[in-house]
Amino acid sequence: MTYPRKTGSLVRWRGTATSVVSPAVVRIVFSIIAATCDALAILASAVITWFVYHYLAYPHAPAFQPIGTQGYLMAALFIVPNMMRREYMFPNYLTFRSHMRRTVVLWNVAFASTIMLAFLAKTSAEFSRGAMVFFYVGGLGSVLLMRLALVRIVADRSGNGSVAQKRIYLVGFEEEIQRFIDTYKPWDIGMRVVAASVLRGPDSLRDDLALAAASARVLRPEEVFILVPWSNQETIEASISAFLRVPAAIHLGPERVLDRFRDVHIERIGNISTLHLVRRPLSTLEVVTKRAFDIVIGSLALILLSPLLLLTGLAIRLDSKGPALFQQRRYGFNQVPFNIIKFRSMTTMDNGRTIQQATANDKRITRLGRILRRCNIDELPQLINVVRGDMSLVGPRPHAMAHDQHYMHNIALYARRHNVKPGITGWAQVNGYRGETDTEEKMRARVEHDLTYIDNWSLWFDIKIMLLTVFSQKAYTNAG
Repeated sequence: MTYPRKTGSLVRWRGTATSVVSPAVVRIVFSIIAATCDALAILASAVITWFVYHYLAYPHAPAFQPIGTQGYLMAALFIVPNMMRREYMFPNYLTFRSHMRRTVVLWNVAFASTIMLAFLAKTSAEFSRGAMVFFYVGGLGSVLLMRLALVRIVADRSGNGSVAQKRIYLVGFEEEIQRFIDTYKPWDIGMRVVAASVLRGPDSLRDDLALAAASARVLRPEEVFILVPWSNQETIEASISAFLRVPAAIHLGPERVLDRFRDVHIERIGNISTLHLVRRPLSTLEVVTKRAFDIVIGSLALILLSPLLLLTGLAIRLDSKGPALFQQRRYGFNQVPFNIIKFRSMTTMDNGRTIQQATANDKRITRLGRILRRCNIDELPQLINVVRGDMSLVGPRPHAMAHDQHYMHNIALYARRHNVKPGITGWAQVNGYRGETDTEEKMRARVEHDLTYIDNWSLWFDIKIMLLTVFSQKAYTNAG
């Protein structure tokens, strides 16, 4: 663990000894190693899966053409785009969180390109389709496992300085520097603070910056972070001018409001430069993709589950008085009302301005209704809403309109849930946030998960949530 030592307006950080080899060189070597590991994983999978498939499917037949050629082609088509996307940069291996989605996408593109090139070259008939399927699964798994191993190694050694970290220099007001250290813990994300210059105020600004720039030239950091509130333009301009003479990259430190958004970036529109905080929830292409997915899967599910739906409806009519289906007004996309369709699981069918939420051991829930709610079967008629376009398979769960109107005034950004279509299941539900929300804290947690889904949507995310809805124990928590 590093600790500061203050000398005048300069704070020096002590820690592990600086490596004899330049950290930049070490990171370049690491990138080469990471790319090599991907190549070895792909080539090894090509050979191993071919032998395993041949042994299992054709143990007594003569050996057919191996897929080594495809392995080399696949490795090239996978690694080169990764290099162009700077995937093998050291900071990307500090966490495994984003590797899954990016790896799966590029792997699918590379695999499809390999098959297409083999078809155009008229060599696809020489290779076993079964072996290629084995290679697709085995290769993807091998690459992910290799990256996970590298992430574990980097994460374990980055914090104690045994892996070369990027040398950074901080300059700014003492409060901002301390907040930066406490909030972001730079040593955990591949950075090592070599020193920090504290700016005391406007009267001593010129002297403080002169000392800071001179110190930075001696310490030779790779990056300089100016930690000054963005409203203080005079200090920022002076700091930039002082450090432009230092051979290092310059960053304007993070403003507190930016911590709320994950995809912040500078965007130029003609001669206008803007700070892009939030994108549209879904682009036009993503809307079309999601809708097509909903129509195809929703229609198939309706057809395949029709016997279950008919039997459930009949059982409800026999179990208690009332209709099998229950409709209630809910807010949908852009707060446009629609009628949600559910199997009736209670003796009441409230649809007014005052609606009492279902609670644990609620006497209004019928005997059959308790089973339907616990198994999520009561939600299946919403497949009709999905096909009609009122809902999506995955999205924030729609609440009763009375509850929406209440929470809209009490929870910030609650209304953002309506920026996408509501779903039969959602990220909040598969994380255990379903059922009764008897406190605002529970609703806030649900809303946070819904907003996380909106800001990070992908088709793979939808598929993951659908699988978790069926197989994760958390998805059945608080089903009541």
